[in-house]
Amino acid sequence: MEKPSSAASSAETRSAQQESITVIDNRTGKRYELPINNGCIRAMDLRKIKSNEADFGLMSYDPAFLNTASCTSRVTFIDGGRGILRYRGYPIEELAEKSSYLETAYLLIHGELPHREQLTDWTYHITHHTFIHESIKKFLDGFHYDAHPMSMLISSVAALSSFYPESKDIFNEDSRRKQTYRLLGKLPTIAAFAYRHSLGLPFVYPDNELSYTGNFLNMLFKTTELKYRPNPTLEHALDVLFILHADHEQNCSANSMRGVGSSHADPYCATAAAAAALYGPLHGGANEAVLRMLMEIGSIGNVPEYIKRVKSGEGRLMGFGHRVYKNYDPRAKIIKRVAYEVFDVMGRNPLLEIALEVERIALEDDYFVSRKLYPNVDFYSGLIYQSMGLPVTMFPVLFAIGRMSGWIAQWEEMLLDPEQKIARPRQVYLGYGQREYQPLDKRG
Repeated sequence: MEKPSSAASSAETRSAQQESITVIDNRTGKRYELPINNGCIRAMDLRKIKSNEADFGLMSYDPAFLNTASCTSRVTFIDGGRGILRYRGYPIEELAEKSSYLETAYLLIHGELPHREQLTDWTYHITHHTFIHESIKKFLDGFHYDAHPMSMLISSVAALSSFYPESKDIFNEDSRRKQTYRLLGKLPTIAAFAYRHSLGLPFVYPDNELSYTGNFLNMLFKTTELKYRPNPTLEHALDVLFILHADHEQNCSANSMRGVGSSHADPYCATAAAAAALYGPLHGGANEAVLRMLMEIGSIGNVPEYIKRVKSGEGRLMGFGHRVYKNYDPRAKIIKRVAYEVFDVMGRNPLLEIALEVERIALEDDYFVSRKLYPNVDFYSGLIYQSMGLPVTMFPVLFAIGRMSGWIAQWEEMLLDPEQKIARPRQVYLGYGQREYQPLDKRG
């Protein structure tokens, strides 16, 4: 065999060095080579680093997973520094402009855009799973009249588990496909019924002749007309909003979907857990916080003073900044354009002028620019929903409908990943060592 040249040998050595990291444990003087794959070291490789044989081994400490990858994924790509968001490689800007929500949902779950026959079949099955069991209606009727719609949604989705016990067969591909149709089809129905319940209005059954978003508008707003005709602009706006919310990498709710799903719970229970995570004001309730901020500001003239208070640490500029994006959220640019389309139909939201002034001042102020605080998707989405006549309590519910396809894609990817096991993080214990139990009369 021909021996490699010294130059080639040096190149191979450099390549090997580039694909590993050398760690020297100053406690013991030992040296460790940890492989680097896809820009990561495996946390379990740290366990090799021990101060003595009885040592458990080194762990990484990472509250809130700020720099820990819990999985490999092929669903969504984000480059927060450059403001890039892609679903399965497709830029969010192209999907929002050219695709529909159901087509995007197919892409997220199946990995490829559907051809015409696949999209027709996919749409048919989801459309014909929009009806819910009559007992679910009774379940919803049992809630107090002022129950939060998101609480009703979470509870009702969890209850679906008892109606479809075959959903527990999670490694049966046919079963997973059917639960996918059911979740995507029934979530808008449950959401609309929760909304109608909060108003004391009769439930409106699905109309399977309408589009996905058109049917949702029908179930929300139909009153006495024999046939509801959704406004095409509002129909399109909801479609775009659902696309923008469909997935966002390993966010809190997707992580909850994967975490609960890793115990092999059925998809309804895992979805209820994901929706519960979304319910939090730091996640799905952020657009509500934006509206409350704009209402608190009250007028354009009050914007400079509010900005001044934020800079002095007396409050937060809601709808600006993001855990991932250190640039303009690409979804925010799209949603701003959609907002104007909705306002042309529904009338200009009085809070819009305040929002525009907040955005203008913040984007010109070095305080916010230097901190990379740019508008995110929540800054304008609440204004759109409010202009449609929806209360702030419905905002996280609408978010959940769009995010459903992403949750399913993340859940199925986790199930089929041979490296995944039941989620079980480690901890750093800082409590007492062993203590002796004291009888009650000897304490204190």
